[in-house]
Amino acid sequence: MQSRLKLSAAPLIHTYSIVARDPTSGEMGVAVQSHYFATGAVVTWAEAGVGAVATQAFADPSYGKLGLDLMRAGRPAPDALAGLLAADAMREIRQVAMIDAHGRVAAHTGRTTIPAAGHIVGAGFSVQANMMLRDTVWPAMAAAFESSRGELADRMIAALDAAEREGGDIRGKQSAAILVVGGKGGGQPWNDKIHDVRVDDAAQPLAELRRMLGISRASHHIKAAETAAEVGDFETMNREFELAEPMMGDNPEMRFWRAVTTIAAGRHDEGLAMLREVGARDRNWIELALRLPREVFPIDDMKGRIRELLPK
Repeated sequence: MQSRLKLSAAPLIHTYSIVARDPTSGEMGVAVQSHYFATGAVVTWAEAGVGAVATQAFADPSYGKLGLDLMRAGRPAPDALAGLLAADAMREIRQVAMIDAHGRVAAHTGRTTIPAAGHIVGAGFSVQANMMLRDTVWPAMAAAFESSRGELADRMIAALDAAEREGGDIRGKQSAAILVVGGKGGGQPWNDKIHDVRVDDAAQPLAELRRMLGISRASHHIKAAETAAEVGDFETMNREFELAEPMMGDNPEMRFWRAVTTIAAGRHDEGLAMLREVGARDRNWIELALRLPREVFPIDDMKGRIRELLPK
């Protein structure tokens, strides 16, 4: 007797997720948690100025790529999803949600998706879940998102937290991801991501996701500080670095770049003091400063003084 088992046909992404758009900023995103290794590699899709997609259950990643293609071509999210489902003979085992840059939303939960499974489409968002311990998961997610305030990323994580409080995935938890893009594209999708954070395997993936989101935010402050330094706006530079520092935890990366940026901006003694502090923990940071290209950090005339900072 020939087996009809087709588990290899698609990744088994039994999980909960949210796609959403912020009506004020235009930001769009998708966030997910699952007991599945590297769920973000399959579920999360988004492009600035286009939309966001979550594809899960017996997941077909092509829903992400093709959904974005259709929305980029001007198809509303409901039409894009309907067209892809119509062409998919396996649609009854899929769970997919899409939102476009105008806030139009659509979701699908196939009839044979493993229960508890379902979705709720609201104003500017959709929450969906399958293989959950209880059928209260996605209503709790919707309530949490609608009642939360703040940036889109924080509101989506609030929805994930609510799902976990309701019991979440029947198998437990393993990985999580969040992807947020702008409401308008800049023509370079690789530069248009606001947050793209993945926790591929962790005992507490949501806690780790929140920590890494803080580091992602810190990186934006660091870039803003460097931009301010380029035009001599030292007040803004310092403010942005100070905002970044607590988000980085014990990571010396931010302190290092603040030091070399301050040196490059001509505030030599101040920058060298910071660099000495970083180098006291690990001399390799001093070595790195000596290797920086002059095209980016014009500090060649200071490298003698930097070399003196190397621990004896």
